[in-house]
Amino acid sequence: MVLWMIGLGLGDEGDISVKGLKAVQRSAYVYLEAYTSILPGLDRETLAAAYGVSEIIEADRELVESGCEEMLDRAKDNEVSFLVVGDPLCATTHTDLWLRARQKDIAVQVLHNASVMNAVASCGLQLYRFGETVSIPYWLDDWRPDSWYDKIMKNKKAGLHTLCLLDIKVKEQTVENLMRGRKIYEPPRFMTVKQALDQLCKVEEDRQEGVAPPDACCFGLARLGREDQVIRAGPVHKIAELDFGGPLHSLVICAEELHELEQEFVDFYA
Repeated sequence: MVLWMIGLGLGDEGDISVKGLKAVQRSAYVYLEAYTSILPGLDRETLAAAYGVSEIIEADRELVESGCEEMLDRAKDNEVSFLVVGDPLCATTHTDLWLRARQKDIAVQVLHNASVMNAVASCGLQLYRFGETVSIPYWLDDWRPDSWYDKIMKNKKAGLHTLCLLDIKVKEQTVENLMRGRKIYEPPRFMTVKQALDQLCKVEEDRQEGVAPPDACCFGLARLGREDQVIRAGPVHKIAELDFGGPLHSLVICAEELHELEQEFVDFYA
C-alpha cells in the first residue's frame, strides 16, 4: 500500500508531526532507523508507548543497507512506517530506499522534520552561506582519511561556512567478530567536538593550508533541538578545550569573513 518515511526531528518523542503520528498509528509495521542518528535517552519501547503502538522494529545498518526487503515486501500490502531521527531524506541511504520502493511500485509518502542541516542556523550563521557538508570519520591506526579537509578548504576559498557531521558508531563489530560471523557488537561511540578538532588540527599540522589554524573561528554544537543544547563559538584552540557533554555533537568551521550579524552571534556564543 504505502511506505511512510517519517522524520522525528531532533528533540524527543514529541517532535513528530501530527500527520506523522497518525500514519504511525495506522501502520501495520513500524520501523526505527537506528544507525545514522539517535534520539539520546529514548529507546524503541519509550517511543512505542508514546505513539500508542505495540511494537517498533529496529532497522539497523544490516537491515537498511541489505535492501530492506522485509520492510518493502510488507509495504506492498500494508501501511508501513519508517521512522528517521531528523529528516528522512538527509542521508543518501534513505534516498536509495525511496528509489527501491518506487522501483517495486510501492507508494512512498515523505513527512519532513527538523534536522541538523537546518537547525544549525541556531548558531546565527546564515544558511545560504554554507557550502558542502562534510562527515568526519573516526580514524583507525591504519586508516586516517582526510578528504574532508579538502572540502572544508574548498568552502573556505569560496567564502562559505562548513557544517561537519561527526561520526557515530552503533552496532559495530570488530574485524574478528565480523569474519567469524559472531553477532557481538562494540559499545556505541559518538565523536565529540574535541575529537573532531584534534583530527582536524593534526591534518592542519601536516598540510599547513590554513583550514584550521589555532585562531580560526568555529562553532561547537551539541544536542541541537533539545532543551539542553549547547552552542559555543570561538577560536579552534579554545573550542577544542571545552566539554560539550553527551551526544550528538557537530562542528562548524566558519568562513574567514563574517556578516556583521553573524559576528554578533559569534560574540554572543563566545
